[in-house]
Amino acid sequence: QVQLAESGGGLVQVGDSLRLSCTASERSGSRGNMAWFRQAPGKEREFVASIPRNGDTTYYADSVKDRFTISRDNARNTVFLQMNSLKPEDTAVYYCASSLTIYYDRQLASRDQSYYYWGQGTQVTVSS
Repeated sequence: QVQLAESGGGLVQVGDSLRLSCTASERSGSRGNMAWFRQAPGKEREFVASIPRNGDTTYYADSVKDRFTISRDNARNTVFLQMNSLKPEDTAVYYCASSLTIYYDRQLASRDQSYYYWGQGTQVTVSS
């Protein structure tokens, strides 16, 4: 069974940066899109960013565009989320996900139903 392990969360101040990492235990866990979702207290889980296996395109939620950058290292079965200019509304549990299929359609890439493997989540707290 493929496992996804996130790391890099923590408590930061407004305007700070954080880099999240997520590594799949097997190569099969990173053959499709890899993505980040987040869930704030009392809210539904929402899409953050996605990247297909070859990394030639990326998809972002409007709320994080121009502040967050998703990237991946296929040799290490790892996806990253560089988060800059963090805001209090970025506070959430961030989940890594990977799909079995490669999506080049933003609508499909941003749906949580498109992803098969999920990590346990890492907490990001932005304090004002």
